[in-house]
Amino acid sequence: MTANALSWNQRARARFPAGSNGEFGMPDETVPVIERGSGCRVWDTEGREFLDLTMAWGSTLVGHAHPKVVEAATKAAIEGTNYAAVNRRSVELAERICALSPCAERIRFVASGTEATMLCLRVAHAATGRPKVLRFEGAYHGQHPVGIAGMIHSRPSALPSCDPAGAGAPWVERDVLVAPYNDLGRTAEIIAAHAGELAAVIVEPFHRCLSPVPGFLEDLREVTRRHGVVLIFDEVVTGFRFALGGAQEYYGVRPDLVAYGKALGGGFPLGAYAGRADLMDAVNEHRLPGPNYAWSASTTGGNPVSCAAALAAIELFSAPWVYPGLHAAGRKLREGMAAVAREQGEAVQILGDGPLAQVAFSDRAIQDQQGWLASNRARGRAVMLELLARGVFLNPMGTKLYLSLAHTDADIEEFVARFAAALRATAPAR
Repeated sequence: MTANALSWNQRARARFPAGSNGEFGMPDETVPVIERGSGCRVWDTEGREFLDLTMAWGSTLVGHAHPKVVEAATKAAIEGTNYAAVNRRSVELAERICALSPCAERIRFVASGTEATMLCLRVAHAATGRPKVLRFEGAYHGQHPVGIAGMIHSRPSALPSCDPAGAGAPWVERDVLVAPYNDLGRTAEIIAAHAGELAAVIVEPFHRCLSPVPGFLEDLREVTRRHGVVLIFDEVVTGFRFALGGAQEYYGVRPDLVAYGKALGGGFPLGAYAGRADLMDAVNEHRLPGPNYAWSASTTGGNPVSCAAALAAIELFSAPWVYPGLHAAGRKLREGMAAVAREQGEAVQILGDGPLAQVAFSDRAIQDQQGWLASNRARGRAVMLELLARGVFLNPMGTKLYLSLAHTDADIEEFVARFAAALRATAPAR
């Protein structure tokens, strides 16, 4: 049988492991192959329309195919797609980000958030000469080993030891420490016990879909400063989503280094890492070969097309209505989901902040990874798969729901109605 005789679903499953380019984990017959997107909708190769609540894992915060972003990127592409060198648009973008990001004195561009967090860690290692890093249980910092380590559990938690499941790198057990998010007492103990060999603490200030408890980030800043440990904010999700200055502005805490990705590129591939000038000088080629030097180069990072798209996106984000609107939309989404769950007698926690939400089937408040693991994740997956069947495009592995500038009140109400229907359709027999 020729490829053209097969459905797009079959062709995708024949070439991609699990029919996916990563993470979605859908049952074989449900895998959609996306044809196009516009605003907050996508259409697959079978012509089915979906209300999008994943928004390219949050990278299309402006919405799919926003005309101003498309126009800026198209104009840049006509003039040359890549030079693997500093160009006018990358300089303009660097200046713009450094004016908005409280900790950013120097910056470099890469092609993704994964590379941005990885380079932050390498800068910290080079600058301090120390071998270990600390991350928080359940966090995701990209596809590199430290980004995965401690996220997937294959054994009972024994913090601060690191579970290497999913990392593909056994060495993380030696060099990565893991702390419980929102537990400053335990975190401070781990930092103090390992301060002499600890290069950095990396944290999602808004951890997965969990808010920091009052004082947690402020105290984390103080304890890392006291021990001379580099504090890295992974703002791949929160950057340009909670405020123009990201989580640094939103929570009022300044780290030493910051990683950006996702929304920065307006849907185009782009990442950046930035921070204090003395730390960022670790990638200065005049230091080569070292000792306090980290090699850093990106073939496509900072290309003029992605930078043009990012400049257009930041211009859109700068409108005075944007962040009040995004936060209001998120509240409407979370409150709507909570209301229909209560009406149906469901024990759920609707997590989130800003234009983000996540449902956890639990009767207990959730503040950390152990609370999330204790929720009924099988029930959550059943509801997500039912939503997919009802025309909502999302990640059924139970991760975040993302809103965008393109989602209207009517779109949110449509989703809440489908969420209510999915709860009813999957409710266990009483």
